[in-house]
Amino acid sequence: MAKKKTAVKKKSAQPSAERSKPAVSAPKRRPTSESLLPQISKLDQQILKLINERTALAVDWISAQENVRQAVFTPQIDDEVVAAVQQANSGPVTNDAIRSIFRQLISSARRSVKTQRVAYLGPSHSYSHQAAIERFGESADLIPVTTIASVFEEVNRGHAEFGIVPIENSTDGRIVDTLDMFTRLPLRICGEVQISVQHNLVAKCSRSEIMEIYSKPQAFSQCRNWLNRHMPQVRLHDVTSTSTAAQLARDKPGAAAIASSKAAAEYGLQVIAESIQDNKNNVTRFAVIGDLALNPTGGDRTALLLQIPHKPGALADSLTIFKDNKINLSWIESFPLRQPETGYLFFLDFEGHQKDAKVKRALEALAKNAVRLEVLGSYPRCDMVN
Repeated sequence: MAKKKTAVKKKSAQPSAERSKPAVSAPKRRPTSESLLPQISKLDQQILKLINERTALAVDWISAQENVRQAVFTPQIDDEVVAAVQQANSGPVTNDAIRSIFRQLISSARRSVKTQRVAYLGPSHSYSHQAAIERFGESADLIPVTTIASVFEEVNRGHAEFGIVPIENSTDGRIVDTLDMFTRLPLRICGEVQISVQHNLVAKCSRSEIMEIYSKPQAFSQCRNWLNRHMPQVRLHDVTSTSTAAQLARDKPGAAAIASSKAAAEYGLQVIAESIQDNKNNVTRFAVIGDLALNPTGGDRTALLLQIPHKPGALADSLTIFKDNKINLSWIESFPLRQPETGYLFFLDFEGHQKDAKVKRALEALAKNAVRLEVLGSYPRCDMVN
């Protein structure tokens, strides 16, 4: 008799990976605006506490210095602080915003110790105003004046501790009014600011309605090709600053200005055409003027006013001195002497500090044949900012 087979119940062949798969969790809920507000508020309080702690420490540091007046003007330290935090920044805050925040923190701490009065070529929102804010922050007492000569005079009379004046443009070269004032008044260059200059055509009316354009002569010069191509029939009028031009564009029907986007925003103007300068890498270098003598930083420039005998070979002999001492000249400009004298004054910028040994040797050699030799100042170099 055949044996009865016992039925064997087979287990289902389920893959081990599927068997060990964890239960699917519910999707995370996105935070609501109401739930985020308490977190933001908590961070605000922490930031406020840290800001005040940082300011108190900065005030203590300034107050502990032997020369407090000099301690509130430390351009090299300012730039190093900003560069360090920008390098550490991983976003989403932009480096431009970081620069603005820390510039204001530094400025506010200094005002707690001493108010810095700074004269600049106004009115507000001119490029000189931007340069003044870049170096001194908005907590300084920024004083607008109407001419470059007035900036020098305010500082020379003691009405302002510092002044900001344009000294050189990458398109137009020297700023004649500034160089002329250095020959008249005994002021030093204490620092520099390099600003990327972006010129815009701004107006309240449409482009087709523009009948005249106002701006500084330098701005017209820097936008010459664009104006010839796009606005050849429009009348051009020189004024003392781009901010003054923006004011006129706001008030006069059919008027436009060449000015910064900040000036356009301040005076309620539209940007008709942006970045119209012929050189897209247009940079203006500003000098900080005052009476402070700064110590070497290892990354300095020295500015010099030089008059030499008006005879063949005199300039070549002077320049050879820089070559022999391995000093790199970064800028040289000639300026005709006032009548009845004949000849030229030369403005020179070179790398190094007047306390450096090789610079001392060069200055001693230059003095032997110079009719006039004045060191306008040694100051730390700075990078260009937008």
